[in-house]
Formats: sequence, structure tokens, C-alpha cells
Amino acid sequence: MSKPKRRILVTSALPYANGAIHIGHMLEYIQTDIWARFQRSQGHECYFAWADDAHGAPIMLRAQAENITPEELIGRMNAEHQQDFKDFGLSFDHYATTHDEANRECVEMIYQRLEEGGYVVKRTISQFYDEQQGMFLPDRFIKGTCPKCKSEDQYGDNCEVCGTTYTPTDLINPRSAVSGTEPVMRDSEHHFVRLSEFENRLQNWMTSGALQPEVVNKMQEWFEDGLRDWDISRDEPYFGFKIPGTDDKYFYVWVDAPICYMASFKELSERIGLDFDEWWTPDTDTELYNFIGKDIIYFHTLFWPAMLMGSGFRAPTAVYAHGFLTVDGVKMSKSRGTFIQARTYLDHLNPDYLRYYFAARLGPGTGDIDLNLEDFVFRVNSDMVGKVVNIASRCAGFIHRGGDGKLASALPEPALYEHFVDQRELIADDFEQRNYQSAIRRIMALADEGNRYIDEHKPWQLSKQEDQKDNVQAICTQGINLFRVLMTYLAPVVPFTADIAAEFLGRPLDLWSELDQPMLGVAINKFQPLMTRVDPVKIEAIIEDSKENLQAAGEEAAPALDLADEITIDDFLKVDLRIAKIVDAQAVPEADKLVRLTLDIGGETRNVFAGIKSAYKPEDLVGRHTVMVANLKPRKMRFGVSEGMVLAAGPGGSDLFILTPDEGAVPGMRVT
Repeated sequence: MSKPKRRILVTSALPYANGAIHIGHMLEYIQTDIWARFQRSQGHECYFAWADDAHGAPIMLRAQAENITPEELIGRMNAEHQQDFKDFGLSFDHYATTHDEANRECVEMIYQRLEEGGYVVKRTISQFYDEQQGMFLPDRFIKGTCPKCKSEDQYGDNCEVCGTTYTPTDLINPRSAVSGTEPVMRDSEHHFVRLSEFENRLQNWMTSGALQPEVVNKMQEWFEDGLRDWDISRDEPYFGFKIPGTDDKYFYVWVDAPICYMASFKELSERIGLDFDEWWTPDTDTELYNFIGKDIIYFHTLFWPAMLMGSGFRAPTAVYAHGFLTVDGVKMSKSRGTFIQARTYLDHLNPDYLRYYFAARLGPGTGDIDLNLEDFVFRVNSDMVGKVVNIASRCAGFIHRGGDGKLASALPEPALYEHFVDQRELIADDFEQRNYQSAIRRIMALADEGNRYIDEHKPWQLSKQEDQKDNVQAICTQGINLFRVLMTYLAPVVPFTADIAAEFLGRPLDLWSELDQPMLGVAINKFQPLMTRVDPVKIEAIIEDSKENLQAAGEEAAPALDLADEITIDDFLKVDLRIAKIVDAQAVPEADKLVRLTLDIGGETRNVFAGIKSAYKPEDLVGRHTVMVANLKPRKMRFGVSEGMVLAAGPGGSDLFILTPDEGAVPGMRVT
């Protein structure tokens, strides 16, 4: 029984038009694209529409620095972004910018409806002003110390350490990120949306299944603190849409950015003849899904649905957040060459490699994803080349030598083919739930079964016997059909490889429903290499080229050891190193790497959080002596206050070693 056809609109968070696309961006866009391609493979009507985020002070300032107009800058970046996306196989149906006229119309319409509904208020506020630059400072152009966890160098709207949102005036020791000077306060009239008016509707939507459990938990914290009015205006100079009826006020970028999901789809609707209104009314049977990073949950789960609710449109069916990308276990680094631009990757490697690896690591939650370069090489070579492609390459030659390229008229073991097809529902459910890693595990388990079948029947031996010709054809026909099933399942993940496989098989791999019948008695084309092994040398080339990109940008290349800035002996003498005895050690359940240490430093105990869980069991640390920085300013963390730092060395992971003094050292002894 066929399932009813769904009508789905998929979006990704908008990349900012102020810089190049990097592989951290591609994690989200590949996740989105796999889901969109999967929905189409099920026969659903699915569109993928998004855009460049082209407004805000950073765009204005960069254009000034390049002596071009903002429009010229965003036009150039839009073309570059689209080329990167196409070369990575993203199957978007429309790509716009937030500066398009269609977006202006949607923004002004929604604002007018919010204003008519009584959701907009105006009041005078004091905000930071950079006297040197002659401008009010946007939130992201103010940095300071988080008012909650006291982490330094945080932006003016939210803390990247503890996740707290606040106003820029809440920051401790604020400074302008433009000039570095201390800003002053000036009064200005601003426009606010009264978010508290939507609290009940937002909570009902939040608990409807629209959000992941961890996101719901975070939103509950915001509701407990109380929803504050949302400032939707910014003062000139500013690049964006002017608020109707004002002379010097502009819409904040987080107003027009999500609205551009709607505007981009509107442009698509006009181009291909869709009924735009039918997709956006509250009682529609269409579905809207937003894929985002976990750092912008606040905007997509409060501001965006509130604007839609207040203006008479449907809220998203779901908002799916993902974690950040690390490379080899740490944040992407320009000095290490792991801050890799999309174009740098594409210059060296097949895009399907990265698409496959991301799929093999992505689950339905918001946990961070690590691109381990050694594992990347191994997994692609082992899974895609060594398992999936291997089945086709082992069978294709026998089909052409023994049967003129024509498959046998029957399968020798129909139950095996049926078993492969019977996994369709489980794999489809994994893709639907964005549990790509589970889908990949199921597919690779089938690939192992397919290779075992070929190994057990040994067509290369049977082909030496004249009376086994038909048997060889049948065995290899079975193998080719198993390969077809695997590649159909994998087509949303590795579209370029799937296209080559489809050409080899002589039929498309677009629809999973076509697997109901095996390929029998038909000719296949000669086998062409579908995917070659990843060459580790090319990984090294990507890293080197990424370092060269750093130099090309006019920045000093890091020395071989990635050393920090030089300090004087006077600087070093300020560091108070002490012998400490570990009297207690407890794992921090909420953190992947942290151990809570209680240290005796001679008549005084200190509480220190150390990122050594991967190398040590807490119980093995008790009683050991180590070296700590005793005069480090205490740091407030989510798990408590850390009152120092334990010294350790090593590349990381299990290869991490705390410094241990020689026998005879006593707690409190100073290290000189």
C-alpha cells in the first residue's frame, strides 16, 4: 500500500555573505540536502529553498574596506557560494539573498501585520555608541565578559560558553569590536516585538514534537526567566531594509534573515507555478522544516515562530538543530590548516567522500561532530570503496564476458534480494529521523552480506568451468542487484557516485519504490570506476593549502610548533607553579572531557576542572602529585568554579600526561 504524498519545504540557515564557505558550514547543508533528497526518493514533493544573509554592519564595513558597494559585495559572494554548493551536490531549488525585493515585501508585510495586531511597541533605550567610528554598535560588534558565567571575549547578544542570552548593556567591561575603544551610552528610539504575547502559543508549539528534547529543555529555561521584548530595529549607518515610516531605522538582520525562507520560496513559486499562499496558511497540510546550528536556536524557536504566529502564517513543522564541527577533536584552526574552505576541499577531493563521512557521523541530536582525518580516510576507503563499489566491480566483468553484458533472467537466491529490500522501511525511518549514522550502519551491514555472498560462491573459480557459465551469470546478476539496492539507499548521501552507478546500470536510482522488482534479463553498461580510494597525500595537500590561504589573507603563518606569542622572563615569573596532591577526583557527567580534582596545595585545597577524562580514570588519580598554576584567576563554569589549572602535555585523547614531580615533592612546594 503506497503512502500518501507529502508536500515539504526544507531550508538551511543562511550563510553570511561576508566570507567564504568552509566545511563547518557544509555539515549543515549536507545534512539538509541528504534529507531533501531522501524525501524525493520516497516520491514526495520536496523543495529546498534558502539564501545568503546579506544585511548588517559587517557587510557595510567590508564593502567600505574594499571600496565597493554592499550590493557588489553580496552579488559576488552569492555567486561564489552557489558554485561551492553546486559542486558539493546540494540540490537546492532556489537560492536568493535577503536583499532581494521579494524579501523586502515579505518583511514589510509581516511587520505591518505585527504592528496592526498590537505586537510592536516603541521606546527610547540607551545603547552603545562607538565615538571613533560614529556609529551605534550592533550586538555582534560589542565584546566583553559574560554577566552570568564571567567568560571573557563574548559577543553582545549571547555567551558561547554558557549559552546565556542578554542585552549588550549587560556585558562586563564592554568594548567595540570595530575600533577596540570603550563605547559610550547614547539614547535612541527603538521598535520592539512583545514576545510575551506569544508565550502560550510558543509553548504549545514547542511541546508538539517540533523540537528536539534538548532544545525543549533549553527553551524551558528561557520561559522560566520570562520572555523579554525583542528589539527589531537598528540605527543608521546600517545596510538593510529601512523600517517603513522611519528615516533612520533599519530592520535587525534577525528579522529579515528567517523571513527570507519565505521570500526565497515565493520567488521559486513564481518561477515554477506553485500556490505560495497554500503553503503558508496556518491550516495547510504542507510541511516546513528548518535545519540550523545549535548556536542560533534562540532566533529560530522564539523570534521566527512568533513573527509567523503574529502575522497569520503557519509555524514550522519542526526546527532541527545540529552540533558544531571539530577537526581531529579540536576547533577548526587556521594555524593547523584545519580551517578548511569548501573550495580548498573541492580542489583535491571528491565531494561524496565528505558527504558520506558526515552521514556516517550524524545522529538526530545536537552533539558536536568530529572530522577525524585518519578515520575519514579509513571509513571511506573501507565502506564505500572496499564494500559497496567492490560488489559491482567483482561482478560486472563476468556479466560482460559470459553474457554479453546481459543479466540472467532469474535470481539464484530471491530470498537474499528480498532481505535487502525488506530493510527499506528501517533505513527510511532512520533517514526520516535524521539518524543518518544508523542508516549507514544498516546499509554497510547489507554490503557485508553482499560481499560474503560473492566470496562464498566464488564466480572467479566457477568461470574456469565451461558447464558453470550460467551459474556464474546468475551469481553475478544477484550481486549486481544487491549493489543496485545499496546504491539506491545511498543515493541521497553520495549523489555523484549514484549518477555514475545509474549510468552503469542503465536506469536511474531515484525512487526506492522501484526496488520492488529486481533487474533481470536486461543489459548493463561496461563498468567504470565509481569511486577511487582516498589518497592520504591529498589530505596533507588540503591542510597545506589551508595554511597557504591564511598567508594569502595577509596573516602571518604560524611556526611549525604553533607557538604562542613570545613573553618575557618577567611575564613568566608571574606564574605561580605549585606541587599539588590529588586528594579526590570525580568525572563530570555533563562534560565529555572534564574531571573535577580536589587538590591539596599545603594547608589549602583547591577545586580544579581538568580536561583529562580521555586519558585517566578518576580513581587512578587519587593520591598522585602533580603541578598546578596556583595564581590563575578562578573561572566560573557550568559545573562549578575552577580555581587553578593542572599542567599536562601530549597530542590529546589517551595520549595526554599530567606533569608528575619527582619523589620527595610535597604539596605547596613552589616549582622554580
